[in-house]
Amino acid sequence: MQPLSQCPARILAKLEIILLDLDDTLSWKGLLPGCAYGALEILQQEGLGVALITGRPAGWCDHIARMWPVNGVVGENGAFFFHYDRTSRKMERQYWRTTAQRKADRKQLEAIESRILAEVPGAAVATDQAYRESDLAIDHCEDVPALPGDQIDRIVEIFQQAGATAKISSIHVNGWFGDFDKLGMTKRMIKRVFSIDLEADRTIATFVGDSPNDAPMFDYFPDAIGVANVRRFLDTLEIAPRWVTGQPGGFGFAEFAKAVVAARK
Repeated sequence: MQPLSQCPARILAKLEIILLDLDDTLSWKGLLPGCAYGALEILQQEGLGVALITGRPAGWCDHIARMWPVNGVVGENGAFFFHYDRTSRKMERQYWRTTAQRKADRKQLEAIESRILAEVPGAAVATDQAYRESDLAIDHCEDVPALPGDQIDRIVEIFQQAGATAKISSIHVNGWFGDFDKLGMTKRMIKRVFSIDLEADRTIATFVGDSPNDAPMFDYFPDAIGVANVRRFLDTLEIAPRWVTGQPGGFGFAEFAKAVVAARK
């Protein structure tokens, strides 16, 4: 990783779409800094497309898509995307799995939940689980005392033993059935919302993130950005971003947005 301050202006000036994670990328220590939210609005005013790519639940994503200065939201680690058309006042929702598949998945996830809570002391179902449609989120540090690494690994193992995919974020372990991920649904959303095929030129978009479940995004976008707190995951991060901000979380994202605006001018 190289400091964002060394990123050539021509790279930032070429960007048309900014994609970013939510927890500990736009937020910091459980709060959304005003400068970070303002950076979303500034980027849209500059004419850039902006979309959140998060593990957070459908209920949150509906609100974000409707009321925040973004063009779309990929949620539950790629289970769906929501796009709100402000002219027609209609919400478009596209899911990776069918309604029937999601219903069957839920039964299996409930069984996994019972096993995790029985076998991993201190683990808890995430408090946002009630608003989820496709996955199971196990809290490892958001509203519970931080679990040690071996217990987090055990949660992942239990998901995998049941045939589910499991990814570790900065606050949760998310598990689901199906072959979706953040990157796959992001490509689908960009094609639908922006009418852009990323395979033609990946350099017109970038992703800003902070944790291991962002590795596919870091790998796909050649000039991906990590906020400073990504460094704590360097030992477990499969693919690191090319550039890293000086500040953590939402303050780092605001730093990045400022650099983009400066490069465009």
